[in-house]
Amino acid sequence: MNRPSLPWLRPLVALAAGALFAIPLYIALINVFKHSRQVSADTMAPPAPPTLDNLVRVLTGPDSLFWSSLRTSVLVTSLSIVVLTTLSALLGHYLARHGGWWPRLIMVLLLCGLMIPPQVILIPVTQVLKALGLMSTIQGLVLFDIGYYVPFGVFVFSGFMKGVPRELEEAAAIDGATRWQTFWRIVFPLLRPATASVLIFLGVWIWNDFLNPLIIYGPRDGTTIMTGVYKSLGQYAADFGGMFALMFLATLPILTFYLLLQKHFVKGLTGGATKG
Repeated sequence: MNRPSLPWLRPLVALAAGALFAIPLYIALINVFKHSRQVSADTMAPPAPPTLDNLVRVLTGPDSLFWSSLRTSVLVTSLSIVVLTTLSALLGHYLARHGGWWPRLIMVLLLCGLMIPPQVILIPVTQVLKALGLMSTIQGLVLFDIGYYVPFGVFVFSGFMKGVPRELEEAAAIDGATRWQTFWRIVFPLLRPATASVLIFLGVWIWNDFLNPLIIYGPRDGTTIMTGVYKSLGQYAADFGGMFALMFLATLPILTFYLLLQKHFVKGLTGGATKG
């Protein structure tokens, strides 16, 4: 018995799902160009007339909240993803190229770290950072990001390494290259898709992180871009137009970063799917 074909069903479901996911984006975008009183009156209504006052006020505010938060987020995210990518690539290559039970044990331990929410270990982490004198510092926040997210980077790189032939490294060794030269000159350039995936994932996670910068770095000594949005909310009054403008501007750097690396993104995700 043949089932009746419904060629219109799949596009309809896709359109409905797309519209559902587009609603928050629509709300966030239109309220950037509305006055605060219009946002409070009707969040869903389009701006009438549109205004750029919110963006100008955020960019030229006397407190420089946006620019100071942006500098901190760029610094923290850049340092974290550079160190994470380097360590993850080295450790992922080492674990992928060595057999036996102990590399597998290390991989299992690293994967267990991915299962622990950061909120669970936040109190012990703050105690360790206080003992080291790194609490309320950028170095402490970067160190936490490296320790928490390195298992993900190792997982991606070690999976992608299965598709890199060992013969390339053996040929480089025959030509007199050291292991360090072989990795950085031969292997690492071939890991570009995996590197792009790690950079995008970790960059987005660290950029959008709110709780850890709020607790570890603290609002007293400075803010990241996400804690800056929280800081822009007043206790008794809120500039909703300015808040939406700040959120809009906060997404532009990480969105640009994603667009620059997107051509390698899908290939990096599927690179570990092949058998080694």
